[in-house]
Amino acid sequence: MTSESLVEIVFHGRGGQGAVTAANLLAAAALNDGNKGVQAFPSFGAERRGAPVRAFARISDKEINLRSEIYKPDVVIVLDESIIGLVDVLKGLKKNGKILINTRKKSTDYEFSKKYHVATVDATGIAIKHGILVGGIPVVNTPILGAVPKIVNRVTLPSIQAVIKKKWRADLAEKNVKATRDAYELVEVR
Repeated sequence: MTSESLVEIVFHGRGGQGAVTAANLLAAAALNDGNKGVQAFPSFGAERRGAPVRAFARISDKEINLRSEIYKPDVVIVLDESIIGLVDVLKGLKKNGKILINTRKKSTDYEFSKKYHVATVDATGIAIKHGILVGGIPVVNTPILGAVPKIVNRVTLPSIQAVIKKKWRADLAEKNVKATRDAYELVEVR
C-alpha cells in the first residue's frame, strides 16, 4: 500500500470531548465516500473525563491490513489546544503533515506552522453557538469534523453530515450538522 493511498489520522483530546466518536464518524463518512478501507479505534488507559485521550483513523482506497497504533500520522486533530503543552501532539507527524487545532488563534500563531500545514477553527465557540453541550461543557467533536474535508481529500462534508444524521435523533443531528457547516466555512487553512 503506497503512502498516497493511505491517510493516517490521530485525534488528541480530553475524555468527554468525543475524540473516539469523531474517529468513528470520520471512518464511517469516508466509507460512504467510496473509500475501500477504513479503521477507527481508541487508545485507552485509565482515562477519565478531562484526561488526555487519543483516537485513530485510517482511510484508504484499498483494504487496510495494519492493526497497529498510528506512529507516523499524516494528520493530527487537536480537540483541546491546552493539551499541546501536556502531550507531544506532533510526535511522528510526517514531513508536510497537517494539523487541525480547535482554537481561536490563527494558524500562524503556532511556531510549528513553519514546518507543518496548520488549520485552525473555533470548534468550542461553534459548539456553544449550537448548544452542543453535555453537562454544560461544549462537545467539539462534530464541529471539528466539519473542518476535516478542508485538509483531508478522502472525505466530504455531505458524508460527514449523513453519518451524523444516522447517529442521532433529528433535533440533535440538526444542531450537529449546522455546526459542521459552520466549521467548514470558518476553518483557516494555511
